[in-house]
Amino acid sequence: MPTITTDDGTRIFYKDWGSGRPVVFSHGWPLNADAWDEQLRLVAERGYRAIAHDRRGHGRSDQPWHGNDMDTYADDLAQLTDRLDLRDAALVGHSTGGGEVARYLGRHGTSRVAKALLLSAVPPLMLRGPGNPEGTPLEALDGIRAGVDGNRSQFYWDLSESFYGFNRPGADLSGADGIRRAFWLWSMQVGAKAAYDCVRQFSETDFTEDLKRIDIPTLVAHGDDDQIVPIAAAAPKTARLIPDSVLKVYPGASHGLHGAYRAAFEADLLDFLTS
Repeated sequence: MPTITTDDGTRIFYKDWGSGRPVVFSHGWPLNADAWDEQLRLVAERGYRAIAHDRRGHGRSDQPWHGNDMDTYADDLAQLTDRLDLRDAALVGHSTGGGEVARYLGRHGTSRVAKALLLSAVPPLMLRGPGNPEGTPLEALDGIRAGVDGNRSQFYWDLSESFYGFNRPGADLSGADGIRRAFWLWSMQVGAKAAYDCVRQFSETDFTEDLKRIDIPTLVAHGDDDQIVPIAAAAPKTARLIPDSVLKVYPGASHGLHGAYRAAFEADLLDFLTS
């Protein structure tokens, strides 16, 4: 399996498909690079070099006890970018991966990156507080931690339903069982420590200053029926903080890509890459 070894000795697995201008995908919690497979193939078939890694603690990467924090995630992405000598890249991050991309750009700059796409991403801050009344209550996040700490297999299966909006009246349930099984499989591959630690990272990290430092064209995309990262605390605020950004809202769309939402996003992704 292709891997890099980070400065702290952690092996990070990555996929590297096709050739051309690099497009680097960062996955959401608690998944891995496989969640981007359809989009990796899509862009590779159209002349891009498609790359996606398993975040440390997830999938086929090592599961170290330490380093399950947003700064280290961003540093891992920077080391992957440097080791593969990627230039003029487009970064695409979903959910927690969107936070990873934002922290990478805020921490390491844009010398190797030409544009970014944040999809259903957690920035600027997910946790509800005095300055963020639209955010997610701490009790709900504590419930996620309890699920990971308890019967995580059942928790991930239950989570998959709202992740893709299959619990909504009139939802498109074609292929739902297969999509949920894939979500469960990917989720069960994340280490218990990494999964638990990451909840605090995606929910309590404030990305405001990172977003202000992003000086490249950025597409901020979000479904307005996202039950995992509700849009009110996320995309509109993020778009206002990034100087050169465009906000794209998908009516009725969930957190996870599937069906018509996936098709619409993929069309926008290709348009963004060629613009």
